[in-house]
Amino acid sequence: MSTSQLVRGPAPPGGADGRVPRVELARVVPVSGRRRVVPRWLRRTVGPVVLVVLWQVLSATGALEGDILASPGTIAATAGDLVSDGTLPSAMLVSLQRVAVGLVLGGVAGVVLALVSGLSRLGEDLIDATVQMLRSIPWVGVIPLFIIWLGIGEAPKIALISLGVAFHLYLNVYAGIRGVDAQLVEAGTSLGLSRWGLVRHVVLPGALPGAMTGLRYSLATAWLALVFGEQVNADDGLGFLMNQAREFFRTDVIVVCLVVYAILGLIADFLVRTLERLLLQWRPTFTGQ
Repeated sequence: MSTSQLVRGPAPPGGADGRVPRVELARVVPVSGRRRVVPRWLRRTVGPVVLVVLWQVLSATGALEGDILASPGTIAATAGDLVSDGTLPSAMLVSLQRVAVGLVLGGVAGVVLALVSGLSRLGEDLIDATVQMLRSIPWVGVIPLFIIWLGIGEAPKIALISLGVAFHLYLNVYAGIRGVDAQLVEAGTSLGLSRWGLVRHVVLPGALPGAMTGLRYSLATAWLALVFGEQVNADDGLGFLMNQAREFFRTDVIVVCLVVYAILGLIADFLVRTLERLLLQWRPTFTGQ
């Protein structure tokens, strides 16, 4: 059979020369136009602004009496007076010092105990049961014992903050260590990592998300413990201002102190979130849609 008798296949697309025609892609524009996105910071302020406006309206109409709760305008004026005479900055500084010292002492104790208990079975047998038993006791309920043991000065206030911080960090760091994937540990061992190398390059990075979560809980607990601690014979601080205001039925001063507590807590949480973004860049997470 000659070459001219062969059956020819289908011609290549595009023409006799075999060239493929170029396809132009047109951009599709929605009919409704570009969607306008409201900034997140603006959306997050809607709720607080609506609450304050409603609060002011109720106070102005007399539905909410000033003896029960002062109006936002009165609270703002009181806050200005407390700042101008130096009372509020001095109280904030004292309270911040107490929280900082308690956070450091409790944080060191909680992390050290979690490392010993999480990295060693012997440490777990000696430490974990005792910590779990003490954790079940309401830490606010030990205030009378702290007063008997440590007196009525600064020591019981700092000890109360340290106690609440230590338990949160211990639980989260310990859970983070024991939650590390065993296959990663086996892979590190097969690569020749020593025990310290495994702890440094595998276990501790894997436990870091749990430690950050524990730090956030610890900060919240530190502020809560500060409120209770400053009720114990305090002569300065935000709790002392609240005690004085309670005796004279100054709801405006009480709300100012509560607002300061909230602002300091938000700032602390923002700092921890920033630290999380810096230390946990290797871990992609879902941020919502």
